Formats: sequence, structure tokens, C-alpha cells
Amino acid sequence: MSNEPVGVIGLGAIGGGVARSLVNAGLVVHGCDLNPDAMAKFVDAGGHAADRPATVGKAARVVFLFVINAGQARTVLFGDTGLAEAMPSDGIVISCVTMAPSEAAAIGEELGAKGIRMIDAPTSGGAANAAAGKTKFMAAGAPEAIEGAMFALQAAADTVYRVGDDIGQGSAVKVVHQLLAGVHISAAMEAMALGMKMNIEPGALYDVVTGCAGNSWMFENRVPHVLDGDYTPLSSVEIFVKDLGLVLDAGKQERFPLPVAAAAHQQFLAASAAGYGLEDDAAVIKVYADLAGLKLPEGKD
Repeated sequence: MSNEPVGVIGLGAIGGGVARSLVNAGLVVHGCDLNPDAMAKFVDAGGHAADRPATVGKAARVVFLFVINAGQARTVLFGDTGLAEAMPSDGIVISCVTMAPSEAAAIGEELGAKGIRMIDAPTSGGAANAAAGKTKFMAAGAPEAIEGAMFALQAAADTVYRVGDDIGQGSAVKVVHQLLAGVHISAAMEAMALGMKMNIEPGALYDVVTGCAGNSWMFENRVPHVLDGDYTPLSSVEIFVKDLGLVLDAGKQERFPLPVAAAAHQQFLAASAAGYGLEDDAAVIKVYADLAGLKLPEGKD
């Protein structure tokens, strides 16, 4: 394990978990986030607070980037007090941002023009796995860049998948992954709502499905949010409005039909329109509950 410092910009559910995993692995970690609560949790875990992206870039050669979209990534990297101008010439940005492959490639080019290498490495595994050092990275980039940052990736990783040498290939794999993730969440909530409409006890239905062939990782992970009546956003409805939008954009670009993904996207849009956009993505079930007059389980005090 290297003893060189690492940076993390974006300390939300996933980025914060990764940052804590890096600290737990014995690394010195410099972090930055606009949310003071996220910063406080990071500092309490042993991290070093930075007031702006440039401060992180001056402190660490390898920096993880966990923001919402390509626009935020550009602001962090190239805006005032941005990361890129402060990083050393051998700096490596590990972009864990879900964005269009073309956007990732363009950002990689701009960083390359400044002598900074980029690893296009979206993630999977959720907040709990991030905090436990079990994130899965879909990494694309020059082999020497990935090897140069492997000490940091492995400190946070369950698995580092090497999906290609070109920036944008990691984002392309993530787009395909999010097609499945979004469809599985939407299908899981549709199935649970149908079961409730048929007067099946929700906990019993969960036990059957998770023990049988109809199960999916998303069903097993998200349905407990419904059973607990807890829609605290670990991944919000709006995230899947965005991510399935990227999926559909990729389909348009490739002239490839995506009818199942389009149907799932409509359900997330419906949930957003109904006012559930900032709730956990399992809140898609509330659309069905509103339509069918279902009473969902309530949270425990």
C-alpha cells in the first residue's frame, strides 16, 4: 500500500463512502464537498478537509471525482479554483461520474492537453459497499495511468474491471449497466405494487422473490426501503431520470431501439412529476400506489 495522499471531490453517498474506505485503508485523504454535513462526517472519519478543488489538487497526485454529471465535472475541473490548474504534471483524475461516453472522452482530452491523465471509472455497489471498501470500478484508460492509481483504486475496491484503454469506454459500460439497474428497480416496484393490490403481505412476497428465480440485486436491495417505509435517498429518483436519459441518448446515437428502458424512464419521470424526485429511487412504487390507492408500509419511529 502506497503512503502517498489521495483526494476525493464529492463526498455524497458513494464518494463519502469511498473516502472513508481510503482512510480506513491507512491513506491520507483530502476531501472537498459543498455540503457541510458531508464534510463534517468525512473529517470525523479521519479525513482532511479542503475548501476548494484546487486545494485538493495541490495536496494529492491522484484524485477521485464523484459529482452528479458532466457539467459539474467541468466546473470542478476547469472552473475558478478548479482542480486541473492545481494538479501536478503527473496527476491522475479518476472520474467516477456517470456521463455520456462522448462527454468523458472530451473531458479526458482537455485534461490530457494539460498533461493530466484521466481514468474513466464509473462505479457500482451502492453506499454500503462504498463505505466497506467494496466498490466495483469499471475502469478505462491508459494502462500506465491505471497502474499508477491502482493503489488508490484497490484501497476502495471489491473489483477493478479493466474495460478498455480509451476514455469513454468505462462510461459506455456504465450506460449499459444503468439500463439494467433502472429497469430492475422499476420492475421490482411494479411487481411489489401488484402483489399488494392482490392483498399479498409485502414481507412474505419479498421472502419468496428473493429466494426464487425472479430475484435481482435491485429487488433485494431496494424493496426493504419500501418495507421500512424509508425513502431517504441513497440514490434518488432524479438520478435515474438522468441516467436512463443517457441510456436513451445512447440508443438514439446508435440507432438502437430501447423500448424497455424507455418504459422504465417514463416511470421515473412520473415519480419525479409527482413530487418524489429527491426521494430514494424506490419511491417509484408511490406512482403505482397513487394510481391504485394502495397503502404502503410506513416508517418506524
